Amino acid sequence: MLFGACMTRVPLSILDLALIGRDQTAQDALAGTVALAQRAEEHGYRRVWYAEHHNMSTIASSATSVLIAHVAAHTRSIRLGAGGIMLPNHSPLTIAEQFGTLESLHPGRIDLGLGRAPGSDQNTMRALRRDPRSSDSFPQDVLELQGYLRDETRIPGVNAIPGRGTDVPLYILGSSLFGAQLAAMLGLPYAFASHFAPQALEQAVALYRTEFRPSEQLQEPHVIAGVNVIAADSDEDAAEQHLRVRRARVSLFLGRERRFTDEEADAVLASPQGRQIAEMMRYSAVGEPPTVRDQLLDFRAHADADELIVVHASPTLEARLRSVALLAEAWDLAPATIGSSD
Repeated sequence: MLFGACMTRVPLSILDLALIGRDQTAQDALAGTVALAQRAEEHGYRRVWYAEHHNMSTIASSATSVLIAHVAAHTRSIRLGAGGIMLPNHSPLTIAEQFGTLESLHPGRIDLGLGRAPGSDQNTMRALRRDPRSSDSFPQDVLELQGYLRDETRIPGVNAIPGRGTDVPLYILGSSLFGAQLAAMLGLPYAFASHFAPQALEQAVALYRTEFRPSEQLQEPHVIAGVNVIAADSDEDAAEQHLRVRRARVSLFLGRERRFTDEEADAVLASPQGRQIAEMMRYSAVGEPPTVRDQLLDFRAHADADELIVVHASPTLEARLRSVALLAEAWDLAPATIGSSD
């Protein structure tokens, strides 16, 4: 965890993993995503994003564009988007049509973050009918997708309808130098997945800022950095929640088809493999609101970020909703106005 503080604050956004808790169904989890987005909107967060993951028993955001549409229909002003769509799993035209439809239904509220990972394991990748070499064409696929959304198609005679001319803003997601270089070259915002892959954060951000080229979408670099948050009414409660989250991470990354008991999870966490899982959560702000605020200020400076996207990682929906509200109050967020955009 991080301690200390600086005095520079930036916008806060949320990455919601649509978590399926113990004794919950996917329906329960999806209802929770609506409640969380409504709470985020009420308290002035900039955006909520949902990530494409497949074949994970604890995550319900696999049909990302469908989930965005549902949440958008139950909110009024907050920006919503993918954090992200794993583009090699799809054709650029299909994603342009999906997000062009979303933008047509909810003008000025839709973001499209793009990644090149499979979002799952090798067996699931095969079930998705994904070519293992498809990630090699990620830069070209991003440009093809951008062309559809700008009404500048790169495939003569082929247009995205809906999608054509909607100019949905694109973001490049990553946890390595590849994404940083691509975002810089294309002049797009860059979101680093430091909430679970912290190792290359500083180097990737520095590379992105150094090599950034202005574009039609973006004149100056814009870095979004991911960080885990558990804000609670007491440090003791937050620490207990953090332990439960670390145990849940064992099931998330190792369980696939079953959940580990607390005893099994603690045994894994005490092993070298478990220490690697704990390292994935290196950037976590845990405690009472003033403590979390100071930790996030310190992280913002460390990450050289223009925006923080936080994963409210508490193990229950009730605790996540409380964390959303406590952090907003500590950060002095103001409710967004209807129809606001970047």
